[in-house]
Amino acid sequence: AVPGALLPADAGDGAVPTPLLGQDEQLELLERLDFVVRNIVELRKEVEELRNSLQHLAVEIVGEVRTHLEETQRVTRRRKFPFSRERSDSTGSSSIYFTASSGNANTDDGESEGGYSTANAESDYDRESERESEDEVSCDTVRTVRRDSLELVPEDESPLVPDSTLEEGLGQLLEQADRLHSGDERDRREGFQLLLNNKLAYAGQQEFQWRLARAHCDMWELTEDADERRSYATEGKEELELALQKWDQSAECHQWFAILCGQVSEHESIPKRIQAGYVFKEHIDKAIALKPQDPQLYYLLGRWCYQVAHLGWLEKRTVSALFEAPPTATVQDALQNFLRVEELSPGFSKAGRVYIAKCYRDLGNASAAVLWMNLASELPGNTKEDAESEKELEEMRSVWEE
Repeated sequence: AVPGALLPADAGDGAVPTPLLGQDEQLELLERLDFVVRNIVELRKEVEELRNSLQHLAVEIVGEVRTHLEETQRVTRRRKFPFSRERSDSTGSSSIYFTASSGNANTDDGESEGGYSTANAESDYDRESERESEDEVSCDTVRTVRRDSLELVPEDESPLVPDSTLEEGLGQLLEQADRLHSGDERDRREGFQLLLNNKLAYAGQQEFQWRLARAHCDMWELTEDADERRSYATEGKEELELALQKWDQSAECHQWFAILCGQVSEHESIPKRIQAGYVFKEHIDKAIALKPQDPQLYYLLGRWCYQVAHLGWLEKRTVSALFEAPPTATVQDALQNFLRVEELSPGFSKAGRVYIAKCYRDLGNASAAVLWMNLASELPGNTKEDAESEKELEEMRSVWEE
């Protein structure tokens, strides 16, 4: 039976039911429903970002509590144990501080074979001190952090990690991170985890901070899931936003901040991508001013110029509508930057030479384009970007042969 509301008032038994809503009203209703669905999706993403931020905040709080407890233990032990004490056997720590001291501990002098005091060693005095201090710290989480924290020695003993050892440990860590960054996918994932594990120890070091941001870029490239990619890029960008407040004269901080801005923008709308383009250009220019002989910076600037020169119709209209001074760049500008890369470091990258060939092709110089295509073929493909450039190179050859 058809509800009476669907029939005209004067309709008889043979009347055909008509919808309550007209076609325009139905379209409007569908648009509103689509709007609601999109907002729900955005809300879910914001909730996920908030959850990640809370997790990050929890890590920072644990680090601060750890530092406070270490200082409290230092004062307590100075007061109660002014004499040297023996340490029981302990295993090597995974921290970069102790890479040289793995092996059996020497219980006679409280140091490992490598000469560094080992972490997580537990003596009778330590256990007694913990029992006496439990009434001062009641939080389960704090007690867990305290049990995992490094043991500190009295004032009259040698420091656990002297400044020279800290610097040496940082140097070893940075060298290892650079080597892993230059490796394959497995190496770069290992490098990211290595830096993340040492963040609490070295977060205040400029050379460490931009390498951690670079590792976030690596993870962004290695990850296929869109949400994970956005998370890696966003976290790395936030790290460098704080770093740039202290190290505005660091070319590397400006360089990787620009790259992370570009990575974050790939998940944004057209207006936000264009806005990110302004930020990218600003920080690459600053990096070049600080480090004018770095070929990587000119390569990045060349990429930016090439993309701006090839903005689509919709993007150009958006730029004109939203910005009083839209970004301008030509293929010739891009070419000059890519040639500057070759001048500073011949054969810097396969992708760079492919871009030179594309620029000459766009400018109508066929002979120069073919020359640089051949030069690009001589270089091995070491990165994911190089692999993509090889595909472009094959497409250019097939078009040329036709």
